[in-house]
Amino acid sequence: MKVRRGKESKMQKRAGGSNVGEYKNVPKKDFAGPSGGAPAGSYPINTKARAKSALKLAHNAPRPAGIKRAVYAKYPDLRPGKKK
Repeated sequence: MKVRRGKESKMQKRAGGSNVGEYKNVPKKDFAGPSGGAPAGSYPINTKARAKSALKLAHNAPRPAGIKRAVYAKYPDLRPGKKK
């Protein structure tokens, strides 16, 4: 997702936004950040590995439950208690 240069630095200063602008080839729909109160362009979940990382780092977002909800919606098998 591309972010304008001036907005990128402001978004990076918000809680959970340190990686905004680093994932330019990931579609906007593959980010969980906005559902957790973090800036758009944060918490990419376009791959299973990135979704796992988003779960581990969700505690940095203003609303971690929103990040987890977005990840579990896209990858239900990552939900705790599910057989792999």
